[in-house]
Order: sequence, then C-alpha cells, then structure tokens
Amino acid sequence: MTVRQRLEALADESNAGFLSRLLPGIEPETVLGVRMPALRALAKELGGTDEAAAFLAALPHRCLDENNLHALLINGLAGYEDALAAIDAFLPYVDNWATCDALRPKAVKKQLADFRGRIDGYLASAAPYTVRFGIEMLMCHYLDAAFSAGQNEQVASIRSEHYYIRMMQAWYFATALAKQWDATVPLLEQRRLESWTHAKTIRKAIESYRISDERKAYLRTLK
Repeated sequence: MTVRQRLEALADESNAGFLSRLLPGIEPETVLGVRMPALRALAKELGGTDEAAAFLAALPHRCLDENNLHALLINGLAGYEDALAAIDAFLPYVDNWATCDALRPKAVKKQLADFRGRIDGYLASAAPYTVRFGIEMLMCHYLDAAFSAGQNEQVASIRSEHYYIRMMQAWYFATALAKQWDATVPLLEQRRLESWTHAKTIRKAIESYRISDERKAYLRTLK
C-alpha cells in the first residue's frame, strides 16, 4: 500500500470531526482523523526507508494526516543537516498548530549552538507557523543549560495579532517562569509583554505544576 492508503486504513471519522473543530481554517474533508499513537507507530515503521524518503520529497501533501506524519518522520531523522533541509522544505506548508507542534526534530539537539542562529530566521518569518515553530524550539531546547537572557527579549519583542503565535508566546513564558524564574518574572513586573500575552502567561503559569504556590500567589498580584 502507498502511504496515503495506509493512512486511509487508519482513518477515524469521530476523531476527524473532533480535529476539524480544533483547527479553524483546515477543510474538514482534508482530515482523516488518524490518531497520534497510530501516526507515531507508522512513522516508526517507515523511518529510514526509501518509502519515507519519497514521501518527504512529495510536497505538498493533500491532507492534515499526511502533514502530521511528515512532521513525525522529520523528528526521526538522525542527521542534523538532513533534518535542517527537511525542516526548511516543510515549514512553508505548515498551516495549523497541530502539525506545527508535532514537529520536534530530535537531531537539532546535536547542534544547539548552530541551530540557535537558525531560529532567528524562523522568528523573523512572515509565515505565522514558522514563527510559532521558532518560539517552540526556544521553549523546548533553550530554557535549560542553553538558556540566554536575550532570548526572552527576543520572544517578547514579537508583536502579532495571530492567535497561535500569541498562544505560543504565552506557553513559552509560562515555561520560562518554571525554568528561569529570575530572568523571566521582570518582564511581567515591568509589563513588557503585550497585554493579552501577559494575562495568558500568568494564567498558564498558575495552572502549572512546576511553579510553587508561593510564586503563583505572587503572579496573581501581577495580573
């Protein structure tokens, strides 16, 4: 069977309806509703094969599930340069938060210093989901040992009316409060974030199990 046929065999009509409601702007007829565990299993089965390579080269795809599988296959690429090339080829076709958030390429962990410079390009993009991906990568890989205070300023300086960029900014800063409190809380104290993002950051941080009750109480005073 082709990759498309495999996906069609895994289609879940009830999940397709659920996903369609979560993804405004995505045509319902392009959603097969394949559940993520099944997609991960298929990606694992296909990874490293000629069939996977052909699928990664066959852009654009026709449905959400193909794009989500594409993201998972990129995640499994072992070579850093291969992963970079695949990311850059794919990002122009990412048109929703679910596919964007599924894209978590493991190979970039091998070259975090180099990849950090590439994130600057993602953040400067006019494509909203490329920007979201850049913020997501900072959140995933640069809030621990690789953290630099300047990245908070960089994310805070992004001004966008796009809902899914602002949501990712809030997610980033809530995570930064959990991991880099001292470097992050001044942005809230000084009202450096756009007002919607400020409020959403505090809400997400208060809901986080990684932030102490004492700090949550202080964040409530900053609303």
